[in-house]
Order: sequence, then structure tokens, then C-alpha cells
Amino acid sequence: MKVSIIKYNAGNVQSVLFALERIGINAIVTDDVELLKTSDKIIFPGVGEASTAMKYLKGKNLDVLIKNLEQPVLGICLGMQLLCKHSEEGNTECLGIFDTKVKRFSSPFEGGVRRTGDVKIPQIGWNTIESLDSILFHRFNENEYMYFVHSYYAELCSNTTAKTNYQLSYSSALQNKNFYGVQFHPEKSSDAGEQLLKNFIKLT
Repeated sequence: MKVSIIKYNAGNVQSVLFALERIGINAIVTDDVELLKTSDKIIFPGVGEASTAMKYLKGKNLDVLIKNLEQPVLGICLGMQLLCKHSEEGNTECLGIFDTKVKRFSSPFEGGVRRTGDVKIPQIGWNTIESLDSILFHRFNENEYMYFVHSYYAELCSNTTAKTNYQLSYSSALQNKNFYGVQFHPEKSSDAGEQLLKNFIKLT
């Protein structure tokens, strides 16, 4: 099986590679359009800034490629957000695969006054996922704990397959046909994260 990780200068690729190696998968990291086209599975990870990432994708013609992929694709963190319609981060038009927008958590100190219910930004650490509705969550328990690091979130929509609450309820997982996205980091989420990667690799 040929598994490729999209290279677009957006961090955390090495940890994804190591996580795949732990489940017996040797993936390649590439921005080569032809190599990606012929891959069986594609992972689109990322830790970085939306507008810079989209600029790189467009410069390599990867934006067009990604939208036309027919094999299973897994977006992680920024990778998932770039599969949405628009991100408030850098006022960025994204790939539009998931029918939702990405917004920033409200700052606890906007206007100099801490508002009730506001939270630390970014969200860093373990949080639960609920309302699980995807084959990616095979063998998961409801309210499974996963590891998050993010300041922006995808709004709930018809593509939502898991929810998480942090200041508000948002999409911690999305799916549209062969495209899957998770806001959390499976590569840092212990046994549950490993199970999710296994479930993704087994997709047909």
C-alpha cells in the first residue's frame, strides 16, 4: 500500500510519520502531484498559518489536485481546516470540500474584560469527542479523549461526524465522501489515535 503525506511546509509531519511507522506503515512525504495521484491513501496534516499554507498549495498546484482526489484523504488539524470553505485566520479562502467555516475562539480579554465562559487560547491538551458518526471511530467509546492544539475551530455543519466542546460546541471531525478531517492530533492521542489511523488505513 502506498501512503503519502502532503508536503506543504506546515509542521508536525515527522510525528505523523512516526505514528504510521508504529502501525507498520512506511509513508512518503511529497508535494509531487503525480506521486500523490497514484497513492492509495493520503494524509494532509499541518500546524501553521492558513493563508501561508494555502499560498504554498496554490504555488504547487496542490489545491487543484486535492479537490480532485478520489482515494481516502485524512486532514489533520490545519489540514482539516484548509478543507473547509473559509478561515478567519488571514481571511483565507480554503478548498471548500467541507461545507463550513473556520473561526477563532473568542479572546478571554477582548475589551479588557474577562467574559464568563471564555477559555484559554489556544486549546492545548486532552478533550473529549462525542456524537461519533464515522467509520474512523470504529472501536471508539463515546466521549473518547483526544489531544488538541488549536486556536481556530470549524463550525458545526452537515459534514460534522464528531463534536467537542471548548467555549462552544464545534466540529472535531468532518467527512464528505472520501475526505475525512479531524481537528485533534491522532499521532499524539495514544491508543485511540493509533486506532483512528488504523481505521483510516483500512478504508477502501
